[in-house]
Amino acid sequence: MAGNDKSPAQQSDRSLPVEVSDEVLRKAKVYIEAEEGATNRLVGVAAVLVTAIAVGMSLFHLFTAIAGVPPLFSELPIVATQPLRYTHVAFVLVLCFLLFPMAQRFRDRIQWFDVALAAGAVAILVYALVGGDDFTDRATIPNQTDIILGIAFIVILLEATRRTIGWIVPAVAIAFIVYAMAGPYLPSPWTHRGYGVDQLVGHLFITLEGIFGIPVDVSSSLIILFTIYGAILQHSGAGKFFIDFSLKLMGNKPNAAGRTVVLSSFLLGGPSGSGVATTVTVGAVAYPMMQKAGFEKNAAGGLLAAGGLGAVISPPVLGAAAFLIAEFLKISYLDVIWMAIIPTCLYYLSLLFMVELDGRRFGAGGSVTVSDFSWWQSFHFISLVAVIAFMMLGRSPALSVFYATVLAFALSFLTRATALTPKRLVRALSDGSTSVLTAAVTCAVAGIIVGVVTLTGLGQKFADIVISYAGGSLLLTALFTALVVWIVGLAVPVTASYIICAVIAVPALIKLDVPPIAAHMFVFYYSVLSEVSPPTALSPFAAAAITGGDPYKTTLQAWKYTLPAFLVPFVFVLDPQGVGLLLQIPKNGGVLDIVMITIKTGLGLGALAAAAQGWAIRKTTRPERLLLLLAGLLLTFPSLLEGLIEAIIGRDIDHTAAFGTLIAAVVLLKQWWLPAPPGVATKGSG
Repeated sequence: MAGNDKSPAQQSDRSLPVEVSDEVLRKAKVYIEAEEGATNRLVGVAAVLVTAIAVGMSLFHLFTAIAGVPPLFSELPIVATQPLRYTHVAFVLVLCFLLFPMAQRFRDRIQWFDVALAAGAVAILVYALVGGDDFTDRATIPNQTDIILGIAFIVILLEATRRTIGWIVPAVAIAFIVYAMAGPYLPSPWTHRGYGVDQLVGHLFITLEGIFGIPVDVSSSLIILFTIYGAILQHSGAGKFFIDFSLKLMGNKPNAAGRTVVLSSFLLGGPSGSGVATTVTVGAVAYPMMQKAGFEKNAAGGLLAAGGLGAVISPPVLGAAAFLIAEFLKISYLDVIWMAIIPTCLYYLSLLFMVELDGRRFGAGGSVTVSDFSWWQSFHFISLVAVIAFMMLGRSPALSVFYATVLAFALSFLTRATALTPKRLVRALSDGSTSVLTAAVTCAVAGIIVGVVTLTGLGQKFADIVISYAGGSLLLTALFTALVVWIVGLAVPVTASYIICAVIAVPALIKLDVPPIAAHMFVFYYSVLSEVSPPTALSPFAAAAITGGDPYKTTLQAWKYTLPAFLVPFVFVLDPQGVGLLLQIPKNGGVLDIVMITIKTGLGLGALAAAAQGWAIRKTTRPERLLLLLAGLLLTFPSLLEGLIEAIIGRDIDHTAAFGTLIAAVVLLKQWWLPAPPGVATKGSG
């Protein structure tokens, strides 16, 4: 996130020992393209045309956010649900075909067939809009024209998705369509009555339960507005300020390098919602400092990737999937933000634990100065706070982010360097639309999957199968669910992974009396794992490109950094107090339960971090490491382990967490009080 035309390396000259070269940044940005798509670099008339369409898309959605809102905008005509979704998808498909080439050899120029596909998508959607109620009333019995155009539109959508995010998600969508048609020929328990082409077209194309269902609704009314807001922040220089702020705050403290990565990742990630982009932006500035501090290449890359991953789970944006949680659960987006606060704090607390232990392992130290820092630019924080404040005042999420966008625009004029001049504003509005394309087209094609699941009842079938394999055990069901989500996440982006698993995996957890809120947040967090899991481990691979480390070793390091925190979702579903981490009052509990489960989980993550690093006050022996692991599990999963221990020893155990605290305290006191055994390091060697 930068506010001018300089590269991140050029923006960040702070007398660091080395700079990240433009060539290294170019390689790293390949992974951003892998996440967001490799777009055409257009010039001349083509560039002006695409920019105009993108700016028009942003202005249209900003208009829809305020239309009909009293008192200032009550006279503006409200855009109804169906026209909004159709127009949104039309904009998305046009930009996808103009910006994403059919193949690499057609890169950087618009072909006639790109224009033809874009025009075809628009023509079909105009046909649907003009048809009005007559068109939607034919959902159960579509005519021949409806069927032909519906099939054509599905093919066009699948091609746009292939261009944007690759072939895997379209292939999954096709597999679901085949499943819907082949129902009678499938073995039990997968069998169902089957649906013909006309029924599928009616359900997926004509109703608002397929392509134009909940995912597109969220994309058209929320996600696009947040990407516009993020682009306004980006072009006003907020990203550069957040990194400068982190350097200023942490630069003169011990282990400044690691702490700066954690803080700047959190500040950048909240408004951006992109793990890979956050990794690259922070890494371009912070890696030279980490290198000087003594971080090993793969460990440095792992920390950068883990910090970037936090962007997907950090308020106020949390990535596109978080908006879908609100819609699936029929709750406000503000509720989702509240639910994410404690898990996000625990995630970064866990990272901070790991960083402090890294400081001991590698002997990391040193400091960095920021010569051109200006506290005056702290106004960039105001609009971030405003998003939450407006929602707390009762404004809708769409209206809140609109007001925050206007506020960020106005505040940019407080300094000449950050002012959003007409040229910058056009770029920001254009980027706001083009940044949503990946998420939007994913939401549209995921509508096919959601539509098939609701039509065939696959979600309930899958839930019965999972519970049957788990023998009714909540622990095994949670493990199987996490495994399914993780496997799906290996192949598809976070948004698609969450949507697919929300409709096929969440019902299994809910059937075992897990609160729906906890079940959806569990699936959301494990969907996020795709950011650090091969073959789509884009954040670690981008970090490795910056540090010069091995991509797979960097991925393993990223796993190590994130592992303690990713045990937290199991607390949501396995511990009776677990929903307290989502700021929900547990059943038969109170506010004190929220405090206690948070403290216990935080202490448990600290013990697990020490076990994962093999280092506490000094390097741990094998018995010490095992004891810290046990302490962490006793603290993080007290209720679960109480049951296991009671089953083994035949006695009631009420103080499992206390035992965990005692074990960890004994290990730390031993390391502090007694001399290290021969051959055990007491401080890092870099």
